[in-house]
Amino acid sequence: MTEESDRPQDDSFDLDQFERLVRLMDEHDLREVRLSKGGQKWSLKRGAEPVAFAAVPAAPVPQAAPQPAAAPAPQAAPAAESAAPASTGRTIDSPAVGTFYSRPDPADPPFVSPGSKVDASTVVCLLEAMKVYNQIQAETSGTIKKVLVNDGDAVEFGQPLFELE
Repeated sequence: MTEESDRPQDDSFDLDQFERLVRLMDEHDLREVRLSKGGQKWSLKRGAEPVAFAAVPAAPVPQAAPQPAAAPAPQAAPAAESAAPASTGRTIDSPAVGTFYSRPDPADPPFVSPGSKVDASTVVCLLEAMKVYNQIQAETSGTIKKVLVNDGDAVEFGQPLFELE
């Protein structure tokens, strides 16, 4: 067991290396790093899956104005039909301004799709804001009736993302 007393010097946890790795993650905007050498394995992940945002600039006011303007024109009837169920039915709304993504990776299936049952803790999408991807939870229960936005769309605070049955 004398070899083990020599080994901790080689395989011991080095706080300076750890701090350097954290700085490199920050500098290069990395979210996750996994390293292994010998018997030592490090796994660092930043961003503990934030769900809600702090105060966000009031963007609902500008969005409220365009919706009534679309209703009077006869050609806007299809838009009014799609807007009417969203306003009369239940929706899952964007908690912040950002870019909408329905899946964690382009090769992965969407978090939810029409017919998916959700509860308050179900992750329904990602919102990217300031290079940070935030998992958005349904915060209600029901069945997804319709996805109201496309991948890569910019969304506003309070904008309906999903329609629920």
